[in-house]
Amino acid sequence: MSAPVPELVAVPVLRIPVPIWARTQEHIDELLREFTLIAAQLRDRPGAADVPVRLIQLVKELTDDYGDLNTDQEDRLAKAAEAGITEIDLIYQVPREAVVACRRLQEMLDEADAYCLDGAHLLTLATPMELNRFRRWFLEEFIRQLEGAAPTPWPDYPG
Repeated sequence: MSAPVPELVAVPVLRIPVPIWARTQEHIDELLREFTLIAAQLRDRPGAADVPVRLIQLVKELTDDYGDLNTDQEDRLAKAAEAGITEIDLIYQVPREAVVACRRLQEMLDEADAYCLDGAHLLTLATPMELNRFRRWFLEEFIRQLEGAAPTPWPDYPG
């Protein structure tokens, strides 16, 4: 018997700054590539710099749980970036329990930034301030709205 499909909630994310989104995605992709290499080297050494291992595990878990949702929105963002569009509104459909995943991802990315700032193991730098602010806003939009708040467009984010 398969698990029941959770009810999806509409989460409008308004006035997404496409160039900042694109730079944020590039930074996260660089971080994940480097963490994947480090994690592969550390798997047999428990406790040794476990941040890369835990981030890679979390991303895999989130991809397994939510990867099939909203691929159309991610495609629209990528096409907007290619076309030079500066701003876009999107409406994501996510289960209410995704709020927990958003919080976990935010905490893990903050931990990854601290790991990057340590500078002992990485070439990738900690997330630049503007990209960090964007990442916080983007994830907080899901958290806040799934908890019943109204959307906050990017230009209005006090972050």
